[in-house]
Amino acid sequence: MDRNNNSKEVTSSSMSLSQEHTIIPPQYIQPPQNRPTNSSTTAADIPVVDLNSGELLLHKLREACKEWGAFHVINHSVPIKLLDEMRSVGVSFFEESEMEEKLRYSCNPNSPASEGYGSRMLVASNDTVLDWRDYFDHHTFPLSRRKPNRWPHFPTNYREVVVAYSDQMKALSQKLLGLISESLGLPTSCIEDAVGEFYQNITVSYYPPCPQPDLTLGLQAHSDMGAITLLIQDNVGGLQVLKDGEWITVPPIYDAILVILADQTEIITNGKYRSAEHRAITNAKRARLSVATFHDPAKTKTISPAFEPPLYNQVVYGDYVSSWYTKGPEGKRNVDALLI
Repeated sequence: MDRNNNSKEVTSSSMSLSQEHTIIPPQYIQPPQNRPTNSSTTAADIPVVDLNSGELLLHKLREACKEWGAFHVINHSVPIKLLDEMRSVGVSFFEESEMEEKLRYSCNPNSPASEGYGSRMLVASNDTVLDWRDYFDHHTFPLSRRKPNRWPHFPTNYREVVVAYSDQMKALSQKLLGLISESLGLPTSCIEDAVGEFYQNITVSYYPPCPQPDLTLGLQAHSDMGAITLLIQDNVGGLQVLKDGEWITVPPIYDAILVILADQTEIITNGKYRSAEHRAITNAKRARLSVATFHDPAKTKTISPAFEPPLYNQVVYGDYVSSWYTKGPEGKRNVDALLI
């Protein structure tokens, strides 16, 4: 690991920039068509699915998946105390740790999705527009990838909380994929079997106050490349989901978990359920935190539709990931490229 490169990467992070500048540097300025002020927004309500809704559950789930691809779940069995602890340790790391401490956990800025602390989702190039966020990415499943000694030890319960949270998110994602399969008339295990062993990453994202929130994004518009993402956020808000050409702001719900269908689930369901395009906007006065838990196939896994006739070409997941990081997300262009 090149410590010099890492130091340069992290000390130019959005957190340090928010403290040092009254205008944002040019590498963070989005093209005019991508700026939040140049897109239509509306206040429609994202669905809330109660997992204890009995006979109505599959109907509500089917409607949410078909119409939105993203929805909140409540009565999900994950302890609310654990959600609070996960948010709390994330905030503590970003707001109370010294930069020297953060640098101890720097990820490799030249390798996409490497574990650790960083500020670039994509490997830098001359035309890369940077997101106004810092993050810490944890590799948590399979267990052979879980190395808590690579994670912060401040606060003292950080590693313990991440492990507990990881286990709960995996169990919930398996339950949800089973219900999603059933809502399509498929066997309960269909989507999970198609995905195979979960590769789980937990990304804690920190969006510092931004002096010019109308010019940049906390996270550019994209759909997630894996199977299913589970997300919690703090009470600031800033996540938006694209529906019918308009950006819908997702209101924070204290005890809920946001479910985001990802590209491989769109392929497996043959487009009956589509992945949700989403982005994060910034805030001029308040920092924001979110925790996204990604559940992906192994890179050697071949993903193909479960319905005939197939509307998508099959794809080896590792090839899909390489294409996503090489081309950049730009909305849903990568999954759309697989349409037959």
